[in-house]
Amino acid sequence: MVTITLVMFLTIPAILAMAAFWLPLSKPDYDKLSPYECGFDPLGSARLPFSMRFFLVAILFIMFDLEIALLLPLPWGNQLPNPLITFSWALVVLMLFSLGLIYEWIQGGLEWAE
Repeated sequence: MVTITLVMFLTIPAILAMAAFWLPLSKPDYDKLSPYECGFDPLGSARLPFSMRFFLVAILFIMFDLEIALLLPLPWGNQLPNPLITFSWALVVLMLFSLGLIYEWIQGGLEWAE
């Protein structure tokens, strides 16, 4: 039974990969190679670099979103044998993120216009 399952798990993806590689017709034209901008003609190059401030704010958003995900199980930490360790690590994480945010705020990294 295990052998049949392994054979199925190996052959079905192989068949699908070969079909996906051989079936589509590849005829690129101008419309397919142009960047998609909601039906409008491209106004400029799609390869322009973003502002570093945009990336900084995006990374800060992801970090604080991750912080919420890390601290979400914290209320269940009080049922552990030693909840003080759990709360101590949570405090360390909060302090590190807070100090990083304060540092970026002082350096002016969160200001959009100068």
